[in-house]
Amino acid sequence: MTKAATAMTACLTPDAPTAMTGCLAPIDKAGLDELIAKGKADPTAVKTLKCKTVAEGRFRHLNFVRSLPPYIVDEPPGLLGDDTAPNPSEASLAALGSCLAVGIHANAVARGITVYTLEIELEGDLNITGVWGTGDLSEKPVGFTDVRAKVKFEADRPREELDALVAHARLWSPVANTFSRPVNLDVTLA
Repeated sequence: MTKAATAMTACLTPDAPTAMTGCLAPIDKAGLDELIAKGKADPTAVKTLKCKTVAEGRFRHLNFVRSLPPYIVDEPPGLLGDDTAPNPSEASLAALGSCLAVGIHANAVARGITVYTLEIELEGDLNITGVWGTGDLSEKPVGFTDVRAKVKFEADRPREELDALVAHARLWSPVANTFSRPVNLDVTLA
């Protein structure tokens, strides 16, 4: 018997506790249905997200989002940082992985699929010889040239259905689309 089959009973129990062994904690299906209806009611709605970044010293930065504690971004010692947190490029991979995972999980719940495990391993290639514009400034792509995301996904459906769900989540991921299409970016001195 697979891990998925063993855990199925606990995952499908409607009055099971929020944190369950054997499957991901469930998303509020009624809340998800409300979000779906709201999106369909006004498909042109745009929400502006905000973040305030404050340099703390060296290459360590505090990022303030909503009323959450600061999200720290740093650089590793090889890039002259204190190695206390992910660097900006690593944080962007984390954002992509989290966005894809949210999309996969939400679409699974919307389709009645029970998710037992979900992990995404990401890696990206980038040339750092420009050293933030202070190093080799010869012609080269700046930023990631290739990003690979490997989804490990165990659920109560056949592989073909899970492949289609992962492809759908990638298509509708805001962060994946930010990685794969041009974005208007305006950086000015305040």
